[in-house]
Amino acid sequence: MEEIRKQLTAHLMGGEAFMPIDEMLKKMPFEKVGIRPEALPYSFYELFFHITFAQKDILEYTISGDYKTSQWPDDYWPDSVKPKDEKNWEKLKKDFFDDREMLKEFVADKKNKLDAAVRNSEDHTLLRELMLVIEHSAYHTGQMLVVMRLLGVYEN
Repeated sequence: MEEIRKQLTAHLMGGEAFMPIDEMLKKMPFEKVGIRPEALPYSFYELFFHITFAQKDILEYTISGDYKTSQWPDDYWPDSVKPKDEKNWEKLKKDFFDDREMLKEFVADKKNKLDAAVRNSEDHTLLRELMLVIEHSAYHTGQMLVVMRLLGVYEN
């Protein structure tokens, strides 16, 4: 079970099958995070906001004693294509990494059984919620990479 926890947290951190978000954020200049490339309905910022919000929502669903259901889709997507300013962008990035670290530590803690129901569900297990974060992040990370390529920020 210890090896499974290690593999799961490695996937949570990214880079196993897709570019880690950490690397994308290093390459993406603030001046371009709010640009929607032609024919795409989202900017890099909108996608990253969405990943961050969903991760936080799942984390709270998993461990919080006072979880409140968010409204789909309104709460999960920002009201703007770009952050208000660079300070808000930096806060969003910090929130993402803080929540990811908290989830990683929760999963790594042997007291938390992967096959046990999470705090706010009788049916959903910790494993299910962790896989949801991993799969959701991977899906949107691919979209973020497309945005970066279309904006000329990343070539490969």
